[in-house]
Amino acid sequence: MAPLRCQSASQPPFGGLVVAEARCHDRSDMSLAVVHSRALDGLDAPEVTVEVHLANGLPSFTLVGLADTEVKEARERVRAALLNSGLAFPHNQRITVNLAPADLPKESGRFDLPIALGILAASGQIDAGRLADLEFAGELSLAGDLRPVRGALAMALAARHEGRERPLVLPDPSAREAALIEGLQVRSAKHLLDVVSALLPGDAAQPLSAATPWPRPPTAPRWGELRDVKGQAAAKRALEVAAAGQHSVLLVGPPGAGKSMLAQRFAGLLPPLSDEQALESAAVLSLVGRFDAGRWRERVLRAPHHSASAVALVGGGSPPRPGEISLAHHGVLFLDEWPEFPRAALEALREPLETGRITISRAARQAEFPARFQLIAAMNPCPCGHAGSTLRTCRCSSDMVARYQGRISGPLLDRIDLQVEVPAVGPEALSALPDGDPSEAVAERAARARERQHRRQGCSNAFLDSNGIDTHVAIEPGAAQFMQATSLRLGWSARGQHRLLRVARTIADLAGAEHIGVGHVAEAIQYRRVLAAG
Repeated sequence: MAPLRCQSASQPPFGGLVVAEARCHDRSDMSLAVVHSRALDGLDAPEVTVEVHLANGLPSFTLVGLADTEVKEARERVRAALLNSGLAFPHNQRITVNLAPADLPKESGRFDLPIALGILAASGQIDAGRLADLEFAGELSLAGDLRPVRGALAMALAARHEGRERPLVLPDPSAREAALIEGLQVRSAKHLLDVVSALLPGDAAQPLSAATPWPRPPTAPRWGELRDVKGQAAAKRALEVAAAGQHSVLLVGPPGAGKSMLAQRFAGLLPPLSDEQALESAAVLSLVGRFDAGRWRERVLRAPHHSASAVALVGGGSPPRPGEISLAHHGVLFLDEWPEFPRAALEALREPLETGRITISRAARQAEFPARFQLIAAMNPCPCGHAGSTLRTCRCSSDMVARYQGRISGPLLDRIDLQVEVPAVGPEALSALPDGDPSEAVAERAARARERQHRRQGCSNAFLDSNGIDTHVAIEPGAAQFMQATSLRLGWSARGQHRLLRVARTIADLAGAEHIGVGHVAEAIQYRRVLAAG
């Protein structure tokens, strides 16, 4: 093989970027090329350097750098993609691919494209100088087509956070997803040859087109109308309070009372996401390939089955993946048949309910995911479901009821702001016309109350800490005495009293009151007396 001279490109790629360096070193017996990419580590996307080394010797293809099985299988995909695209593969050389840093786990097929480009650059088929100021990710088919990768939004957010000016080159669907991040240069490609054409030496290069973000069409709300739920005025009021202050809710009632209908309509009472919140939510969904551009700025509703494990709820695995609580970030997590969930899964909710984040620790490393969700839980009052019903007789003994409700621990129940009874609805109510305010009117009142909170304290009432409560929660003397007497009589913890004050503050905000009165405290107390542990 004739010696190659790899220099920085004289023309900047993609109209205006100056190539800082070209990392290709060739002698008569070996060559080295460097390509930039990114891995996924939780919601972070740390930079990965793909180093490709060609040398004389027994033909082989070695891939190192803490790569999992999916990454190691890139050897066969890259080989077939290069040959089926009409490009040369160095069969008679020793190929070594290093993914640095070596202690960072790498997974999925996102490194197919960087590895293929590194081989082409090291063998002199493309201009290595054009690789220096670009970042690549993409999975290759055997025919050379580029397939989308998970976490495109996470990659784009990481690049923007680091202030990188290198454009991202991604498969077209992933590129359109990453292009939602404003101020970031993203290039799209559909086939390996599209990227190769942009990296040819000199004037032969054909620049890739800039990616256009997925359209953001206004979508009709997919949530049902709150008025469709007959009766249940107290439960509807509780959902309005929860929407106004971002509080968690527990609905307790017999089967068929409307608990699931209420929970499914709750997301329609919440205000649209801001652009930053929408990006955070979409980035988490992108990690598992669940991002839907047609639902941009719409709250997510996640409703896992009660057989879900603790790992499914909070995340886990190796490498760690987000669970349902993170996929519901800035959205709603609905847990129906709450006591039927595994005890370990429920107890794992305690920390994220307080902090809004979940840290998954493994022997090798940690991963942190956001988990700022609103919990809507629903349960029957007893195993048969009819305890306290006026329509059907309960067949459960008092011990059975206590054991059933005891599946929800006191510390977890203490973290639920609103506990609401949803009684059975009689035939006369079911045959009556829809009652109550429509979802739009309730959502407007909740939005005004939430705006009042953010003007006063910079966050929703549910997230007030102890100092925030002391500073921003003004309570009348009579209301304070009433609250203290009730807390003492019911044996509430300090956390329970703080949550009572947050709920009372939200009720006062809905009423437009500056101070918390006795009526606001009385209503808040009614939302914490459904189960004995509350």
